[in-house]
Amino acid sequence: MAFFRVEKLVKQFGGLTAVNNVSFEVKQGEIFGLIGPNGSGKTTTFNMISGTYPPTSGKVFFKGKEIQGRKPHRICHLGIGRTFQVVKPLGRMTVLDNVIAASFSRENRMRGAREQAEKTIAFCGLDPVSGTLAKSLPIAGRKRLEIARAMATRPELLLLDETAAGLNPTESLEAVELIKKIRENGTTIVIIEHIMRVIMTISDRIHAINFGQTIAEGTPSDVAANPQVIEAYLGTDYA
Repeated sequence: MAFFRVEKLVKQFGGLTAVNNVSFEVKQGEIFGLIGPNGSGKTTTFNMISGTYPPTSGKVFFKGKEIQGRKPHRICHLGIGRTFQVVKPLGRMTVLDNVIAASFSRENRMRGAREQAEKTIAFCGLDPVSGTLAKSLPIAGRKRLEIARAMATRPELLLLDETAAGLNPTESLEAVELIKKIRENGTTIVIIEHIMRVIMTISDRIHAINFGQTIAEGTPSDVAANPQVIEAYLGTDYA
């Protein structure tokens, strides 16, 4: 039984097919990369997995159970957390209060939610800014807070959507180290990322899509050398 699997996922918006027959499996404990040019269907795939969109057709399996079509909070309770490409923290609340709010997905009382939030903040390296208003954080801090909010839901599977976008090289390396730490802590990761030095460094396997369809899957080196992937990113002159 695969830990996580999507099977022939399709998502149509009117006459537009955004995702077309995409299938892949993720092993427990691995970091699985999902890549493709802008508009290729990566975030739409995440939205179907996390319950934001119901698939037009296809199935999503988590630990052997079909989960497609369930509400996002139900999928979160099953053990799937996610971040968003455009981070939108609760700006007028502190970092701690943002993570406390996320912790209530698992906790019923303030004491438990606060304890979980404090542990998560320490794990994510946000202790120095715990009392800072979220709207005051720079982009790297907001990205890290986005991860902390997702981790406060105690996911077994974490979907990361462009965690390194907008970061400078030093901040990107720090993000990579945090992602590795999350995996070492026992969380399986599926990551969307446009920065190739990040996705190629961190992923065990990579699945590439273009125009909503699978074009390659394999190790980072295999995918990077695939002619269809090269063409999708650089054009026919480079393929």
